[in-house]
Amino acid sequence: MTRSYLPGILAMAATVLASNILVQILFGQWLTWGAFTYPVAFLVTDLMNRLYGVRAARKVVLAGFVTGVICSLIGTQVMLQGDGYSYPAVTLRVAIGSGAAFLAAQLMDVSIFDKLRDGAWWRAPLASTLVGSSLDTAIFFSVAFAGSLSFLEPGNDVSWANEMLPLLGAGPIVPLWVSLGLADWMVKLSLAILALVPFRMIVSKALSSRAIA
Repeated sequence: MTRSYLPGILAMAATVLASNILVQILFGQWLTWGAFTYPVAFLVTDLMNRLYGVRAARKVVLAGFVTGVICSLIGTQVMLQGDGYSYPAVTLRVAIGSGAAFLAAQLMDVSIFDKLRDGAWWRAPLASTLVGSSLDTAIFFSVAFAGSLSFLEPGNDVSWANEMLPLLGAGPIVPLWVSLGLADWMVKLSLAILALVPFRMIVSKALSSRAIA
């Protein structure tokens, strides 16, 4: 792995760690702060794929996965204080869900991007991020919060996430985590479109620098 991959690895690891913590903090009624940070991971993957190729992107994903899992497991041992209770910065279920969702979604992103790389410049990053984000949301929220998977961490009380409420306040009655996941997914789709701007700018600048060199 060349030194040129290091910025991508560090950016990926930082994004995963921050998102694992922030996904446990609500933003409004239906979102968590993690919804606004995690999509950066797809931008990093797509940039590495475009600039260095599919093999480099996969190496960065795997390195980011290992680093993220290690950081998340460390986070499970860090205790925070709030409302008279002690709780881990990262719960075990969040760590497992994050790792599984990250690896599956990012590798899917890499594969789709590679298949579409020769089309219009925006098609590969947009399509790969949309599919990857959908897969990531489905895996993460079900593993981290679904009541049926409580056996993964019996000591972790996720009853708050399984409170039965109307979907996004207006739809059928579902567990709260389903609304959180749907809202998270919609934010990811919006950010996937916005991320096309920095993607285009960074790729253009990088390619121009190579041409000059």
